[in-house]
Amino acid sequence: MYEDDIIKRIGLNITIIRERQGLTQEKLADLAGLHRAYIGQIERGEKNIGLKNLEKIANGLNVNIRALLDKPY
Repeated sequence: MYEDDIIKRIGLNITIIRERQGLTQEKLADLAGLHRAYIGQIERGEKNIGLKNLEKIANGLNVNIRALLDKPY
């Protein structure tokens, strides 16, 4: 249960931060060096993201990794 919760929380945080910054999934994918479909899967809580990719997304959003792990904004 806990694993699903954190996966969904990370996806929600990424979505919220990305949208607040006015970024599309495609633009975030470009900034993070990842595929747009992968970003969508993470945001929907369908993928268990690895730490290296979490770091890439945090860098693409210009936030600390902790912002993606904390309770949703």
